Amino acid sequence: MRFGFALPPQIKVFGAFFVYSFCMGSIFPRLPAIQEAMGVGEGALGLALIGSAIGTLISLTFAGRFVEAIGYRRVLLTAIPLLSVLYALASWAQTPLMFFFLLLPVGLTIGCIEIIINVEADRVEHAIGRRIMSRAHAFWSLGFFTAGIVGSFVAQAGIEVHIHLMIMIPFVILATMLVLGQFQPAPHRAGGSTDDAPRFARPTTTVMALVAVCISAMLMEGAGIDWSAIYMRNIFDATPFWAGLAVATVAGSQGVARFFADGFVERYSPVLVARVLLTVLGLGVLLTFFAPAAWVAYLGFALIGIGSSALFPLAMSAAAQQTDRPAAVNVAALAQFSFTAFLLGPPLLGYIGEHFGIQWVFGVGFPLVLLGFATAHVLSPRPMGKTVTA
Repeated sequence: MRFGFALPPQIKVFGAFFVYSFCMGSIFPRLPAIQEAMGVGEGALGLALIGSAIGTLISLTFAGRFVEAIGYRRVLLTAIPLLSVLYALASWAQTPLMFFFLLLPVGLTIGCIEIIINVEADRVEHAIGRRIMSRAHAFWSLGFFTAGIVGSFVAQAGIEVHIHLMIMIPFVILATMLVLGQFQPAPHRAGGSTDDAPRFARPTTTVMALVAVCISAMLMEGAGIDWSAIYMRNIFDATPFWAGLAVATVAGSQGVARFFADGFVERYSPVLVARVLLTVLGLGVLLTFFAPAAWVAYLGFALIGIGSSALFPLAMSAAAQQTDRPAAVNVAALAQFSFTAFLLGPPLLGYIGEHFGIQWVFGVGFPLVLLGFATAHVLSPRPMGKTVTA
């Protein structure tokens, strides 16, 4: 059965990223209200948020065969609406432990969606003969931005969190049907390997250097998503609207930067682009940490979004270009370590925020920015190491 709009394959990919992130991003502007309802500090909330991170890591590691067996279309059309249902259920949690366990299936669902939409973006990119990956992730940021704006208005209107997220369910179902109702998976890349990816890819020195380049971006992106609304509430006593707007600021600036990132990478060297982004990210972190006024904090969040926009894609491209072993193994090693930091790091920052002040959630990112500067040279397109011939 087919329903929805007949769209070009790349538009379906963009739509999938947008609808998925809009669904996923709806809960983050409401984290201050969830925290208040449970009556806990940032440390306990951070530990609860690890539930979705653990579920996502499990799913990214083991769900590939399940997704292939069930079929991309069937899983995607089910998983995105299911995600909205699971978030609505999680919002009813009365304790951090209950929140943790209700977020586990959220993470499992997120992992399945991530596998499908990223593989689909790669295959469509190959099929149409032009790059769309950065732009696809720009739509992910745009979806988060939209969810942040909507969440801010809803929070300011005084609508309870669980009511807000329950109202989201029919909207997500309708958007999924309209945008993805005629979704059909793109064919496999011609000549691509059909071997199973390794469960754990051993990191090399170069891969660990690439992790060092992008670790600050991934940690600060996650911190902006998880903690920016609570930061604005704690530091500047922001109303629900202005607290939620912080999440939208990070996502919106990141989305705009991702739209234009590929052009700058093609025009200038990856090393130069990375160092400019690290400079912007470092400035954003400092502004957020020392912000004397709310507008300075918003500027800091915008710079964090811009600075974190393309560092991970640059590192992934560099990993794929290494010639010491097959590209898929290097990419898997980088993804495993980087996504672990992205998913587990920001929730754990809650303990730092609770014991040292919420501004330190962002302050810890500055040494990692310096680490990125020290290792950015590994993004050079020159091949390193011995060539693998088979």
